[in-house]
Amino acid sequence: MTTALPLATIPAVELEQLNSSAELLTRKDRKYVVGIDLAARLVVQQGLRVLEIDGLRTFRYESVYFDTPNRVSYRAAAHKRRRRFKVRTRSYLDSGLCSLEVKTRERRGLTAKHRLPYSVLLRHELTAGAREFIDGFERVSPPSGELSPSLVTRYGRTTLLSPTSNSRITVDTELECETPDGRRISLPDLAIVETKTSGRPCSTDRFLWDAHERPVKISKYGAGLAALTPGLPANKWNRVLRTYFGWVPADSG
Repeated sequence: MTTALPLATIPAVELEQLNSSAELLTRKDRKYVVGIDLAARLVVQQGLRVLEIDGLRTFRYESVYFDTPNRVSYRAAAHKRRRRFKVRTRSYLDSGLCSLEVKTRERRGLTAKHRLPYSVLLRHELTAGAREFIDGFERVSPPSGELSPSLVTRYGRTTLLSPTSNSRITVDTELECETPDGRRISLPDLAIVETKTSGRPCSTDRFLWDAHERPVKISKYGAGLAALTPGLPANKWNRVLRTYFGWVPADSG
């Protein structure tokens, strides 16, 4: 996959080394939405290393999200309900690997992610085995029979390591969001940068702060679905939607 990021001259890091240096089982995540030019400067000016696998440095991701007709999963996140959940398939298109994921919000605000290996050919549907897996989670089980595809997101992900702080940084580019009925939105000129640290800000956070960028609340599923579905409550993604997605409330006239 091509990307506007200048990755050719960045030293590479292997997956095993990345995981051993920045596994970060307990971590603080900060997300930023920035112009692609600033993301390119970040890559070359921070002394970072880039994950490389089989000669690739940017990897194609596709996520298919499943929700009920009245969007119970979306609304729980939008209203910050404690017992929220998310169901999706995540496909790594370059390798053909895929997993079914159930994310649940646990006590003290922690998110737990549960995975089941899945067929990439079946990523747009939930098989009987998938629904059995989902039914194993108490809060997901009641509406599981109503789950169907609600949004597909596609993007390229570049993963970077900061050797000085053992922090992990991901840069997602060329984001596309599409509903099952074909409504689509894309952000070709923007990048979503996420820093994953042990808690304290890393040099990448400070670089972005110096460029007058601040962390934002963004969910690809939440913002993408709200941007494409008039009438859904935007709530905590309101600022991101207005600033980057060209969104206006349905009742704004």
